[in-house]
Amino acid sequence: MKKLRVAFCGTPDFSVPTLELLANHPHIEVAMVISMPDRPAGRGMELKSPEVIEYAKAHKLPFYQSENINKDPEFIQKLKDEKLDFIVVLAFAQFLGSEILNIAKLGCFNIHTSILPKYRGAAPIQYALMNGDTETGVSIQKMVKKMDAGDLVHFHTVSVAPTENGGQLYTRLKFQAALAMNDLITKILNNEVVHTPQDESQVSFAPTLKKEDGLLNFKDKKVGEILNLIRALEPWPGTYCYLNGKRLKILSAETYHSKVAVGVAKNDMGSLVVGCLDGALRLSEVQLEGKKPSSDRELLNGIKTEIVLSSEKT
Repeated sequence: MKKLRVAFCGTPDFSVPTLELLANHPHIEVAMVISMPDRPAGRGMELKSPEVIEYAKAHKLPFYQSENINKDPEFIQKLKDEKLDFIVVLAFAQFLGSEILNIAKLGCFNIHTSILPKYRGAAPIQYALMNGDTETGVSIQKMVKKMDAGDLVHFHTVSVAPTENGGQLYTRLKFQAALAMNDLITKILNNEVVHTPQDESQVSFAPTLKKEDGLLNFKDKKVGEILNLIRALEPWPGTYCYLNGKRLKILSAETYHSKVAVGVAKNDMGSLVVGCLDGALRLSEVQLEGKKPSSDRELLNGIKTEIVLSSEKT
């Protein structure tokens, strides 16, 4: 059987398992790996390649790096010369223009970590957790110029554990993405691909998160909402508030049995407790500005004054 020629567009470690699947699939030939340019990183700010390029170098796969592939005529011609069957895009950090979308025989397929049309955009994993969803998944859509709006060609669901955080779900879904790609390849080989238009009336969005999105305001939210936000934004961008004017990162929290006034914080027998709209939370693992992570008990041992938790730096 003739191998399908594929180009892969991706950047971070999240993309690597899917690239590895393609590189080792008996019916796929990876014609090119495409990614962002090297960036300064680490203390020495030495140039570092994206993780997919590191993989390509280690496994002797052809690769190309560009800040904007749409404005790179030499690259576009090179891509046309490859006679591609299809292009795979996963966590690439660039949009693909019309010319590139139409190069490959079967088109371009984007792998997205939600069940589209839910959570189009850059942060579907975090938004699923923020909203307390018990289920998410992986979708593959045939790309069009509009973001995440193409016909679905494959999807499968994944259950979300009640305490699962962003880092844990990220890790699980990066392997689920590779499994979904494997399923799509089987459909392509068997001529069983079905294109299902997305229901535009069900669209929701998951825009890029900023550090400020992690600011906690205990006066305005319920216990469940705060817990979901903490787990959704762990490890990045993280959640925080201010303790006596100093930034306090919240690494983990749990529901607390005691009654506490809304927005009020106290030391309850060695536990750092704060009142929310419908109950109380214990901030069990924290990190005070300039300090190492610690338990709430360790933090409180060093505080001899009144405890004031706030969403503003006073």
